[in-house]
Amino acid sequence: MFDFLGSLLLICAPGIGCLFAAHSLVHYFQLESYQFPGFFHSIKRNIKRAILPGVMLGVLFFALYIAAGNIMESTEGFVLFLIAMVVFVLSGLGGWWIGKLFQDPKAKKPLNITARVKRLYAVLFVVSIGVCIAIDAMDALYLLIFMPLFLPVWVALAGLLAWPIEKGVSEFYFRDARRKLLSMERLIRIGITGSYGKTSVKFILGTILSEKYKTFVTPASFNTPMGVTRAIREGLQPSHQVFISEMGARHVGDIKEMCRLVKPQYGILCSVGPQHLETFKSIDRIMKTKYELIDALPETGCAVFPDDCGICRELYEKTEKSKVLVSITGKADVYAEAIKATPSGSQFDLHFNGKMYPCKTKLLGAHNIQNILLAAAMAFQIGLSPEQVVNGIANAEPVEHRLQIVPSGNGMTVIDDAFNSNPVGASAALDVLRSFEARRIIITPGMVELGDIEADYNRTFGAQIAKSADIAIVIGKKRAVPIVEGLKTGGMEDENIFVVSSLDDSTAVLQKIMRAGDVILYENDLPDNYNEA
Repeated sequence: MFDFLGSLLLICAPGIGCLFAAHSLVHYFQLESYQFPGFFHSIKRNIKRAILPGVMLGVLFFALYIAAGNIMESTEGFVLFLIAMVVFVLSGLGGWWIGKLFQDPKAKKPLNITARVKRLYAVLFVVSIGVCIAIDAMDALYLLIFMPLFLPVWVALAGLLAWPIEKGVSEFYFRDARRKLLSMERLIRIGITGSYGKTSVKFILGTILSEKYKTFVTPASFNTPMGVTRAIREGLQPSHQVFISEMGARHVGDIKEMCRLVKPQYGILCSVGPQHLETFKSIDRIMKTKYELIDALPETGCAVFPDDCGICRELYEKTEKSKVLVSITGKADVYAEAIKATPSGSQFDLHFNGKMYPCKTKLLGAHNIQNILLAAAMAFQIGLSPEQVVNGIANAEPVEHRLQIVPSGNGMTVIDDAFNSNPVGASAALDVLRSFEARRIIITPGMVELGDIEADYNRTFGAQIAKSADIAIVIGKKRAVPIVEGLKTGGMEDENIFVVSSLDDSTAVLQKIMRAGDVILYENDLPDNYNEA
């Protein structure tokens, strides 16, 4: 019996090591919302961090097996079992140490041990041990040393095998949330989607509608089916009169799935652009996915569009349902004129129904005026008076990390625009930076998730920075190259360009060069799975 148990422990030792060493890979899977295309892209971007844990485990197992093999040649029974137990425990400890070694201690979103992650680890345990036993059955024990090299494959396989379980669990909660939502017959349901701007529009609209209705807004950037499901089940109350749901997408069909949950009566399309082009592959697929919200609206509903003189205007023109167009550049159903930036925010004249209403807001940037117009247009559609809309606009607070002025006690102005930079938002942020007369500094890693055109966008971004900032601190290695090229093309001198490896390094540079009165813009903050290893 001890011989059998000892052999079993030796065979399964690589499996237990793989389980503990997979921390960074499970983290990537979670950051990519458990989507396989995104997971494999993360592995490709972080190839060393994805492959090295398995390589180190393979070396560890080789050393352990050599040492144990020499000892076990002359032992059997209980002694063999003890040696095998030591190998098994050392494999687990080694895997734990390797997993710890490849954790990012400064991760913005550390691995959250949710119920789903626990289930994934349970399946990964079965997969790892199952592979070890299968190798033993093939009578090819030498392959156990190479088994850890395929750690990303085992995590992906565990995710695939766990998918039916997760589908069942998520569908149960999904249906419960939809039942709760639709049981509130008088609840007004609004969906908001777009390549960018949807979180800002969501919170602006929530503030405006609160002037008349008790409004529930999905929290933070909750915009996936399970995120919104959780928000509904935990936060929606019978007393709420309006429900506002942000709808995110990385793949065709994502918005359709969100609409299956929310059943929106009204919809806002904020923008269509190259964000998440890496997974969508084409602008046309992005456009069709965003339009899934408009397709889902009932004939009695209404859709609000921005006049971008491009794709959104094209989608507005083709829509036959009730629709509203807003603009910051010309006449529309709802439009703005006399836009002016102030030290405390912005001022503009809101035009609606042939009348003009002066407005003040704490928000910065022309794109935020457009976000306000989208929210105001929807508010008018569901019964708010112009006075209520104007009051709501004045009460709207900057969304965290989106052109948010952060208090500074050292005489500097810090503008935090670190959330999810995109071409339109970045250009708007540079417009705001350019409006200041003091010395202007930008700290940025550039833009991501733009697929094959990412380098071109970052090169253009660099040229725009050169026209708006005096000093640029660029974070990154490979990603910095096109930005620096753009900076130089735009005319920025070499002595005003600093390339650093991390946000901490950028802070060290800033401390050396900053002086009272400087204006500092933080533009974008990369997700953990986009940090260059």
